[in-house]
Amino acid sequence: MTKSQIAGVLQEIATLLELKDENPFKIRAYANAARSLETFGGNLSDLQDEEALGKIPGIGKAIAAKINELAGTGKSKYLEELRAEFPAAILELFSISGLGAKKIKALYEQLHISSIEQLREACESGKVAELAGFGETTQTKICAAIEQRAKHSGYFQFGQIAAETEKLRQDLAGHPDALQVDVAGSYRRRREIVRDVDFVVATKKPAAITETFIKHPFVESVIAQGPTKTSVRLRSGIQSDLRVVSSTEYPFALNYFTGSKEHNIEMRSRALQRGWTLNEYRLAKLSPDPKAKKKIVPAKIPKVNQEADLYRALGLDFVPPELRENCGEFEAAETHSLPKLLEKDNLRGTFHCHTVASDGHNTLEEMAAAAQELGLEYLGIAEHSKSSVQAHGIDAAKLREQIATIRKLNKKFRGFRLFAGVECDILRDGKLDFDDEILSELDFVVASVHSVFNLSEAEMTKRVIRAVENPFVTILAHPTGRLLLKREPYSIDIPAVLEAAAATGTWVELNAAPKRLDLDWRWWPMAKEKGVKCVIDPDAHRTERLQDLWFGVGIARKGWLTKADVMNCLALGKIETALQAKRQKQE
Repeated sequence: MTKSQIAGVLQEIATLLELKDENPFKIRAYANAARSLETFGGNLSDLQDEEALGKIPGIGKAIAAKINELAGTGKSKYLEELRAEFPAAILELFSISGLGAKKIKALYEQLHISSIEQLREACESGKVAELAGFGETTQTKICAAIEQRAKHSGYFQFGQIAAETEKLRQDLAGHPDALQVDVAGSYRRRREIVRDVDFVVATKKPAAITETFIKHPFVESVIAQGPTKTSVRLRSGIQSDLRVVSSTEYPFALNYFTGSKEHNIEMRSRALQRGWTLNEYRLAKLSPDPKAKKKIVPAKIPKVNQEADLYRALGLDFVPPELRENCGEFEAAETHSLPKLLEKDNLRGTFHCHTVASDGHNTLEEMAAAAQELGLEYLGIAEHSKSSVQAHGIDAAKLREQIATIRKLNKKFRGFRLFAGVECDILRDGKLDFDDEILSELDFVVASVHSVFNLSEAEMTKRVIRAVENPFVTILAHPTGRLLLKREPYSIDIPAVLEAAAATGTWVELNAAPKRLDLDWRWWPMAKEKGVKCVIDPDAHRTERLQDLWFGVGIARKGWLTKADVMNCLALGKIETALQAKRQKQE
């Protein structure tokens, strides 16, 4: 664990102790220890040395032992015991303005409230006002605080703020005084959820850039304005920060504000090993420490004109922003083994799209035309099957009609093809919504869970694996069923599902719809290791949603995927054979 992560654990312990109504001195001790650790200048090895820890102000023997345990094992038995006493989501309640530990304890013990959503429902039903110490006024304030949190202080799907962000970037880059412009932060790293948007601009006229930024039509209000940093609230509700720097500072600022925090810590550590200090503005020689036992002779600092130069100076290949999560990128960059990540232009086609035949908004012809306009060579149509009543799922007769229409349309195309498929519901017992006879008539089959999300992990895993083992199932779609910020993934053993996909030759979908982005990027390195192939699909229900493929590419890159890992990078003429491979394998 990093120093920052350990400090976070200490703060969580303090919060849980507060919920338990523990001794105030004990609570304060953990909170103070967390703050002391954040400002501690030592290395991780020092945190495994109880003698060294004892010299840090505010850290006594008992807390030092817990830090030592965290630094050595990455776990804390004490924290696990505290967590077991409360529901996991209860800590979210501390983010609501006006709620302290005593009120949260009362809500939990008397109304069994342990999440923000439960709190919202209790406020709306008037139950909170009935509690002693609350009343109508407090209930109204809590409701307002929940709404405020959702609008201004919450999380945003990447896709919700992408268009606004790209337009702002474009407008800043078009300013005559802007020398270099980029978006940094979690947006540049292509995180599926973002909390704010950071812009870094190199300029000789900071005031001119700042003025343009705060007067942009997307800006709803100015939070703070300074000579080098300005914060605003955009119309979407997200906070956006502007950093204006010189051209010399730009590569360092862009790197630092891109993050992640863990990536930055390792970058600074590698600089220190060379006798340098690295911050958001420069790389400089470290001042000699007369008390240091081991003297470091600073190496000569090379000239840094761009980010790649900074990585080179630290003995690394350039690390693409998507990989900067301290999840193996340093080891790969040091040994020249970083993959050549997927590019959007590598995609030659896609599958899993809908038309007016089910719940789509465009015809077959319109979807085909839009795909060709994007430069795609093929498009797979997969309407919902009959059990998806809410999505106007089609029956066998209508599916056969569509197959015939697609075959007829294909005779008109040159260098483009529509593939006939279906998004077939995986029923509760793992059977499919259509029998094998009709599935065998299709070019491909997408299998999806659309109902009964409350099964146990074992039952859901068995259900999905049974579907994956069907020889006619080509693609497992949105494997966890999550809807970002709206619905949690259902319980499922993803490693077991990936094993089944690898064994059967089933492709696993990276659903590019920004509300899904499922399978999550954190699973793709494992999938790749097991030999599972990815297919990036937009799940498009209208022509413009085909462009969501861009979001999918970002997540694929974040999952370390290359052109060779993604099946829809195959050209027309090769993809047909790949689509049939699983059926032929199991015949």
